[in-house]
Amino acid sequence: MRLILSLFVAAAPGLAGADVTTPGGRTIPCYCTGSHGERIELGEMICLHVDGRSFTAQCQMSLNVPMWRELYEGCLSSEAPRLPDHSPRDSS
Repeated sequence: MRLILSLFVAAAPGLAGADVTTPGGRTIPCYCTGSHGERIELGEMICLHVDGRSFTAQCQMSLNVPMWRELYEGCLSSEAPRLPDHSPRDSS
């Protein structure tokens, strides 16, 4: 129990690059995983799509486990209007 508490306290001060090194020298990675398996660092926010709804979530620690916490409904990217395509067309 003491080791778990120590790891949590060690991970809490700096969110970016929050990998923890045990007293024995072993590194424990602390990060969330995106929907395509990519590493998302603690403190980063992304748009998640779950069960047909979109929301902005932040990678956070809960006790000694990285987890997604919903910050608010919707995502900035999903609220932006789609712009028309004005790319030049091939005239040949």
